[in-house]
Amino acid sequence: MHNLRKAGKSRKFSTTTACILSVFVLTGFLSLSSFIMASHDENPQDSIHFSRDDLRKGERLFKGLMPFASGLHDCASCHYTSLPDTINWNPSAYDLAITWMNEEDYSIREKLAMPLGTRMIEDHQGMSVTAQEEHLLHAYLWEVARQGPGELKAVPVNAIIFWGLGLLMALALLDMLLTKKIRSKIPHVLIIVVGLVVHMQYAVAESRNLGRTQGYAPDQPIKFSHLIHAGENEIDCQYCHSISRFSLSGGIPSNETCLNCHNVIREGSLSGRFEINKIHQAHESGQPISWIRVHKLPDHSFFNHAQHVNVANIECQSCHGPVETMHLIRQEEDLSMGWCLSCHRDTHVDFTANPYYEIFARLQELMLNGELDAVTAAELGGEDCMKCHY
Repeated sequence: MHNLRKAGKSRKFSTTTACILSVFVLTGFLSLSSFIMASHDENPQDSIHFSRDDLRKGERLFKGLMPFASGLHDCASCHYTSLPDTINWNPSAYDLAITWMNEEDYSIREKLAMPLGTRMIEDHQGMSVTAQEEHLLHAYLWEVARQGPGELKAVPVNAIIFWGLGLLMALALLDMLLTKKIRSKIPHVLIIVVGLVVHMQYAVAESRNLGRTQGYAPDQPIKFSHLIHAGENEIDCQYCHSISRFSLSGGIPSNETCLNCHNVIREGSLSGRFEINKIHQAHESGQPISWIRVHKLPDHSFFNHAQHVNVANIECQSCHGPVETMHLIRQEEDLSMGWCLSCHRDTHVDFTANPYYEIFARLQELMLNGELDAVTAAELGGEDCMKCHY
C-alpha cells in the first residue's frame, strides 16, 4: 500500500511538472514568435528607445504640467492632443510627431531659436528649449506618433434609445407572459406600443437615409479653408475645379494649381507655414495630396458636372451649399433623388438659345401645340429615368 501511494504521488508530481514545463515552453514560443514578428515589421523609428520616466516627463512638459527652463508653457493648448470637433488651425501633436519622425534633421530647439513665420514668432515669443527638454519632448511625441491621432466619437444617442426601448419591451413581454410581477397589463401594453412606434419611426428614417451622408465633413490632409479662398479672396470655383466645365467630375486641383499662388504665398494668416509646407513637401516628393471626397452619388446614378455647370449654368452653391462661408467643407444637401427632381422641375433653363437643349425646345413646341402631354414631355426631358439610371 505504501509503495502504491508513493507511485501515485510520483505520477501526480510528474504530471504537474509536465504541465508547468509545457506552460513555460508555450509561453517562450509565443514570446519568441512575437519578437520575431516585431523585428520583421520594425519601423526605423521603433529602434528609438525612451525610458518610462522620459515619456512621463515629456508629456508633463507638453501639457503645461511641468515648467520649461524658460518658463511655464502649455504646448497642448495650441497643439491639440485629441481630435477637436471644430477646425483648429494649429498643427496637432500628431502632426508635429510625424514631421519629427520623417525629417532626420528636425529640431524643435532650432525651430524656436530661428522661427521662420510670423505666427511662430508671435506664438512662441520668449520660449526656448534646452537639449534635455528637447529629448523629453521627443520621447512624448514619439509615443504620440506610435499611438496615432485617435478618433473623435459621438455619443450613440439613437442607438441607446433604440436598444433601451427594445430591452424594456422584452422585459414587459416576459413579465406579462411568464413572471407576472406586475398584475396590471396596462404598463406592459403601453411600453410595447410606445416602443413599437419609436422603432418604426427609426426604421423609416434610417431607410430613407440609407446611403446618404448629409452633413459629412471629414478632416482633410491639409487644413484648406473655402471661406478664405472662395470667400475672402474671391477665387472663382472653376479656377481650382477647372475640369468641371467639360468633365463628369468636379475634379480635385493638382499640387501645381495650388503652387500657382503658394509659390509666393508661403504663410497663412491662420495656419502659419505648417499647412502650406505640406503642399511643397508633396510637390518635392512627387506624391499627390490624398484629399478625402465629400460629395458622392451612388454608383447606380449618373451625374455630369459639365452638363450642369457649362450647359445649364447652374451655380456651384446650388448643390454644394455656400462653400464660400465654410472653413471645413461639408455636404450641405442630402443629394437624394427627390431633391434632384425638385431642382429639375423648379430651375429655369434656357432651352431655346442653347444648342444642347434643341430637343427640349422641340418638346416645348409640341406641348404648346397640344401634340404632346406634359407627363410624356417630363419623361423625355429632365425627369426621364434613363437620363440618370441608364
